[in-house]
Amino acid sequence: MPGVPSVGPSAAGSRSIPRPHQRPGVETRKALCASCDIACSVVTEIQKGRVTRVRSSDNPLFKDNICIKGIVAPKNFANPDRVLYPQKRVGERGSGKWQRVSWEEAMADIGQRLKKIIAEHGPEAWAVSTSQWNTGTDHGLGRRIMNHVGSPNWISGVALCAGNTAAINRLTYGWYPWPDYDNTNLIVLFGHNPGKNSWVPIYNQIQRVKARGGTLIVLDPRKSECAEMADLWLPIKAGTDAAMAFGWLKVILDEGLHDKAFVERWTVGFEALKKRVDEFPLERVAAITGCDAEMIAKAARMYATLGPSVIPWTPITDQQRNSTSAIRLQSILRAVCGYIDVPGGEALMGFHPQIVSESEVEMHHVLSEGQKAKQLGSDKHPAFTYRGQAALREPCKRVWGHEYANQVTGCFMANPSAVFRAMAGEGPYPVKALFSFGNNTLMGFANMPLIMKAMLNQDLIVVQEHVMTPTAQLADYVLPGDSWLERPWMFDGYGWLSLYKPSQKSMEPPGECKSTFELWKLTANALGLPEVVPWETLEDFYDYRIAKLGIGFEEFSSTYEVHADTLEFRKYEKTGFATPSGKVELHSSILEDLGFDPLPYFRDEPPADPAFPLAMFTGVREGEYFQTGGRHIPEMRARKPEPVLFISPGTARQYHLDENEWVEVETRTGKIEIMVGVRPNMPDGLVRIPHGWWKPETEQGLGKLSGALRYADAMLCPDDDDFIDLEQGIPHLKGLPCRINKLSGAPQ
Repeated sequence: MPGVPSVGPSAAGSRSIPRPHQRPGVETRKALCASCDIACSVVTEIQKGRVTRVRSSDNPLFKDNICIKGIVAPKNFANPDRVLYPQKRVGERGSGKWQRVSWEEAMADIGQRLKKIIAEHGPEAWAVSTSQWNTGTDHGLGRRIMNHVGSPNWISGVALCAGNTAAINRLTYGWYPWPDYDNTNLIVLFGHNPGKNSWVPIYNQIQRVKARGGTLIVLDPRKSECAEMADLWLPIKAGTDAAMAFGWLKVILDEGLHDKAFVERWTVGFEALKKRVDEFPLERVAAITGCDAEMIAKAARMYATLGPSVIPWTPITDQQRNSTSAIRLQSILRAVCGYIDVPGGEALMGFHPQIVSESEVEMHHVLSEGQKAKQLGSDKHPAFTYRGQAALREPCKRVWGHEYANQVTGCFMANPSAVFRAMAGEGPYPVKALFSFGNNTLMGFANMPLIMKAMLNQDLIVVQEHVMTPTAQLADYVLPGDSWLERPWMFDGYGWLSLYKPSQKSMEPPGECKSTFELWKLTANALGLPEVVPWETLEDFYDYRIAKLGIGFEEFSSTYEVHADTLEFRKYEKTGFATPSGKVELHSSILEDLGFDPLPYFRDEPPADPAFPLAMFTGVREGEYFQTGGRHIPEMRARKPEPVLFISPGTARQYHLDENEWVEVETRTGKIEIMVGVRPNMPDGLVRIPHGWWKPETEQGLGKLSGALRYADAMLCPDDDDFIDLEQGIPHLKGLPCRINKLSGAPQ
């Protein structure tokens, strides 16, 4: 999750920062690194108009570590393969034949073709796939334009990562909480493994909590780096997070360790929840999770008695067939132990009263109810769609003052798999135009063969990128995007924090690279809707958003490291919770009305298939890369030149595999080639697959796609009913059946 200043009394109000130290001949700027989703505070050093160095800031949350992705950013964005000018496809889709065109030519043609598609098929035939933390300056403008045009079919990778967690937390208590690390006594990591090159500020916070005597519990099948420094490590079986949470609740409720006063006054459905929890005696939980029953009980008692405690966001529970229940159970643990919206627990921030939020920018109210009802996936998997979030509109306005709260941009979006099926001609209506901005759509979701079919069936594909990703290779237009060094930026926690962090522009973008703000403005103009994006520049847009502060963005960015609303705990005592009942809904009225089980549950694994005797988990980042990006950077590839699976020594012996051998990993969905890495911290029978591998230096174009068809984990991941979460429709990536076939040598 984004790296923001600590939440506690000391974080209330605004925090200014001294000007970075200057060296002769070197100019400095304060910046936020957007090489991943964390937004770490850094300092850029500039000589002759170019950034020559990125270093850590003096902020105590960041100064001890700066990850390699930020360090190499100047070389990354100066890469000779960077797309610097608009490119138009001139051959067959995927042929690799391109023509340089002007922005004016590109946008005129894009606008004309998109309007034709909308006229023939309706506005819902236009889908957009974005990544806010990669593009940076979208700020809800894409949703704003789509809502005015009438398309509900916006998707993002946050459907599998953080956004869905935010949407599900809203079902329980009406907002998504942020951990108060400064005052917490205990941190619980469900599979999360922050380190010096990944989620750096969270890693630093863990170190600080440990240094002052706090406790760390880690649940992870691997003995990860965080598990190594944990006070208690539970080697949980992949994909069984929901069962483990049931075990904790069983101990806590049976032994009366919960916050009885809070439960009595501020929750609904406690007795029903208790009956469901009784279905999970420790013996059953131990059998499901593979963990010792006494260790489970010990962890539960630690969580309930050492508090206040925090369970930070983790990508692990986002990506399971029991994801909705696992996320809900984590939110329920916080609530029944009295750790929600209290110092040292997890704060419900709400909107910043003086800054226009992305949710307001998006203007969801202009999209008609009829078009909202057409949102793909909302019939079968509605949890984060307009349909699933509709019951929260009135409570949100009652408590927070706004009807729509699109937290981590994970609310009100379409289901990705449903969109791809419609694109492939298998949906309730056709989708014929795809805009993919900064998220390499082909490789960013499950069932890559389906996505390939979907993209080949489009009349128009527009991509904004830095390099020719596999997705870009299938586009009609590839438009050059700027980088975080080349633009101002206002980081806003992706719509769920009342904390705003500014970043100064360090240098001019090369060639004709433009920000996503500029691209959306040009799109609005091309569609004949200039009034929808009325601001002339990104700085003008930021001035509009912070106007109530009484200063412009230039002064804001040079003065403040962070601007935060005054933090108030236990706000629910004045307003209630932003749920239909006004309380924490242990028994969810929203899920019940949608036709789902209103209580958390655990779906057992599908029957074992002897043809696929191993289990794999994927979705895992490597410290050198972010998602599918970074493979074009020589310094990174020197550190991690090949995709590597991790297996235990026992599994290696069983399959007669040695370090650095090449194997084929196969599931029912597809297969990839990958190098063997034997790791003692892996359990027998479990295979770890890294996320997002392709090789930009290899052959481009359909049939090759720079190795994406050969190495990408998305080739392995199904999205059928057995391996998706029912309420959300997101894929199960933690414990998929697979098999390994030994290859005779390295790929040629």
